[in-house]
Amino acid sequence: MKKILFFPHLQMQSGHHQAAEALMDLVQQRYPDAEVKKVDLLSETNKLLERVITTGYLQWIKLAPRLYSKTYKKLYFSQEPLDEQYIWHQPLFLHKLKRILKEEQPDLIFCTHSLPSCMLSKLKLSGQCHVPVVNVYTDFFVHDYWGHRGIDAHFLPTLESKKQLQEDPNVPGQLIVTGIPVHRKISRPGNHASLRQLHRKPVILLAGGNSGLGCPTRMFQELEGVKDFQFIVLCGHNNRLYRKIESWNLPHIQPLSYVISREEMDDLYETADALVTKPGGVTVSEALRKRIPMFIHSALPGQEEMNLEILIPKGLVTRLLSDRPLVEQLRKTLTDQQQMQSWHNAMDAYADELVIQSEEQMMDVIEELLAPVDEEIRGKVPSIKHRSVTVT
Repeated sequence: MKKILFFPHLQMQSGHHQAAEALMDLVQQRYPDAEVKKVDLLSETNKLLERVITTGYLQWIKLAPRLYSKTYKKLYFSQEPLDEQYIWHQPLFLHKLKRILKEEQPDLIFCTHSLPSCMLSKLKLSGQCHVPVVNVYTDFFVHDYWGHRGIDAHFLPTLESKKQLQEDPNVPGQLIVTGIPVHRKISRPGNHASLRQLHRKPVILLAGGNSGLGCPTRMFQELEGVKDFQFIVLCGHNNRLYRKIESWNLPHIQPLSYVISREEMDDLYETADALVTKPGGVTVSEALRKRIPMFIHSALPGQEEMNLEILIPKGLVTRLLSDRPLVEQLRKTLTDQQQMQSWHNAMDAYADELVIQSEEQMMDVIEELLAPVDEEIRGKVPSIKHRSVTVT
């Protein structure tokens, strides 16, 4: 029986977890008997530390966003591979990671966050781990905290990120432009009939900020007087926002609390004519798959800021201007044929970058990674031999 470990980061639901769950679902679909398991290295090492870091991260972004942005760029873009350097906290994590590997004895490991990737790369370089390790990037860029030299494969978000790693002599692994993994239940266009209807108000899906961070309050106040659009506001766990919009009791604005079902989320995407959101990696990738025009109302410091710096030049999203009414900008862009054609061209160009165009192709790549290194795959599912983990 195959065993595959997935290493996201922190316990709070995030793109790291969503990308891991998308790949876990694919593996279980093809290998029903496989054991797939998510492991958070930080909480496994110290649960109290994980809670402190989670709380501190949210507070830091909220209270000092500029400082967080500067610190993030300085820390994660050192321009030196960190898996070659000594890091002050590495003994704590390496000790726990070696214990996890010894107990679990996995056949394959996926990292959807840089911390476990960096630590696993160190173990592989020192000959203490012989399990194939895959980096799965959940933003549209690659930073220096990711493991490089010991990693066997990289599932990359863009062609630019592949070129970046190709220029780095410290990256010997396979470089595959897969895009950021999206769950198969977020269906590809053409898989079922669209719920969009002609001759009705355009439906705007508006992500209100799952934790209440980074979403302008004025944007929601503006919606009250709009009559020619229908708004569905995704409030997530932001109960205050949900109650406020619900109290308006307006037929053209529908608030929704946290959407658990991916099938329900897929239906919402099918209904929407546009998405107003923040540039989180997985959310943007879901909209790219559904080919929905995206408008960015704000970006959290760090990852989302950098995603936006990549997405705007590629023509994949439109940044909303803070000094102009939201609806005026939506109306102008969505009715401008030239702008919409440019957007369609950008979507086609991005789709052409992706080597992986289907779930079946993704699983073929995973099968090759599971196959023993001395065994060729000749059009059949390879026999899976157990890999040893050497821990010293």
